Amino acid sequence: MIQKMTEKITFILPGLVLSVIISIISQELALFIPTIGAALIAIFLGILLGNTLLNKPILNTGTKFSEKSLLEFSIVLNGLILDFQIIKQVGFTGFTFILFQMVATIIAAYWIGRYLKFGKKFALLMGAGNAVCGSSAIGTISPVINAEEKDKGLSITIVNLTGTLLMVTLPILTAILYNHETIQTSALIGGTVQSIGQVIASAKLVNDDVANLSIVFKLMRVLLIIGVALIFGKMNVEEDKSLFSKPTSHHEKTKSSAGVPWFIIGFFCLFLLRSLVSLPDYMVTSAQVISKQFEIAALAAIGLRVKFSDIVKEGPKTLLYGLLVGTTQVVVAIALIFWLF
Repeated sequence: MIQKMTEKITFILPGLVLSVIISIISQELALFIPTIGAALIAIFLGILLGNTLLNKPILNTGTKFSEKSLLEFSIVLNGLILDFQIIKQVGFTGFTFILFQMVATIIAAYWIGRYLKFGKKFALLMGAGNAVCGSSAIGTISPVINAEEKDKGLSITIVNLTGTLLMVTLPILTAILYNHETIQTSALIGGTVQSIGQVIASAKLVNDDVANLSIVFKLMRVLLIIGVALIFGKMNVEEDKSLFSKPTSHHEKTKSSAGVPWFIIGFFCLFLLRSLVSLPDYMVTSAQVISKQFEIAALAAIGLRVKFSDIVKEGPKTLLYGLLVGTTQVVVAIALIFWLF
């Protein structure tokens, strides 16, 4: 048992340490170029180094751990930073926006995929990944629809590439459309960008208020993964059958339970604690500092894991699919924000 844990730590350490080092360097560089910010510097440094000097397989386990686990711990700590007052800014209107946005994204991703002659399962994975929370949603939905590993890996790659593109471009677009007004900017970023890390990185390019509210919008999407999984579990993914027809007996579907991710539970526990109990200032400040460090290290890891070779390998048709879905998400979100906010 101890030996296995030691081996696991040994595999994780190189990528984890590198992510932390890039995070520290990024924060130092941000002192000289504050308009860019540590978050974007960390991602760009990660992409640059991950595709040149540090494109090493030995780093993969650690960067994957940093991207996933550090970010999850950062989200949990955000529960001590937010309270009910910020939720009031979103309210029922915000939930309506997220619900409509997710439904439209899933429908658009499915029909665009089918039009481009992709399989049902791949199209559904693209819908879940773009509508909910990127790789995590694809990982949750894959066993529900019996997706093949190839479809799972390809959809994760394309969704992450789409999210990276939106992560960088949306702060510019929101400056033009909304002059970075908090509600509208947070809704567009939190309601469209694919992964939680990309949402945080994108929102941090604007300001901390947008970052906090964008997380709230994003967490609404993550919570709704349960409903998405249940609905997808009822679908017929046989290529020659209607999506909502009853599966044939020889094509039995694997049942999978979709539980609430642990970090969402942790976030809400600390959120309730902060909202209902008067906590000392040092506790909230410490949570902010630690959360920020975890966050930037995770963003550095995200950058390290973006490979130019993946972009070239997937080919123009698959990249077009991702671009069309991402563009549709943004257009629908802008229309809904105009209508609701």
